[in-house]
Amino acid sequence: MSAATTPPPALPEVRFVAPLPGLEQLTRFALVRLDDTGTLYSLQSLEADGVRLVVLAPGAWFPDYAPEVEEDDVEGLGLETADDALLLVVITPGASLADSTANLLAPIVVHAGTGLAAQVLLPRGEHPLRAPLVAA
Repeated sequence: MSAATTPPPALPEVRFVAPLPGLEQLTRFALVRLDDTGTLYSLQSLEADGVRLVVLAPGAWFPDYAPEVEEDDVEGLGLETADDALLLVVITPGASLADSTANLLAPIVVHAGTGLAAQVLLPRGEHPLRAPLVAA
């Protein structure tokens, strides 16, 4: 299944079916819009103060990014079609935009209707772990 890369709507809560690596105790997050274009968001923990991830809808920054997500990887999200899915990538902010990167190897897939989510690991070699946001 190829997940949609359109900007996600404001979801009141995103609930991960399996915890994110490094945040094993946290599964509930709020998706908060950070920009006027609807591409940059914050996933803020609803269970621990001060824990957040910066994520973006990759379409505007990586127009050719259309990973094929295996059905087994999104099992439990209740997705019936690719249109049910929102695709987000985690950003590692740097000192400047030129120093910031996106994790294209492990996108987050969110069911647009229910808010259920999973971070999936794509096959190595297809997409980089640290893709620059600004071309060198």
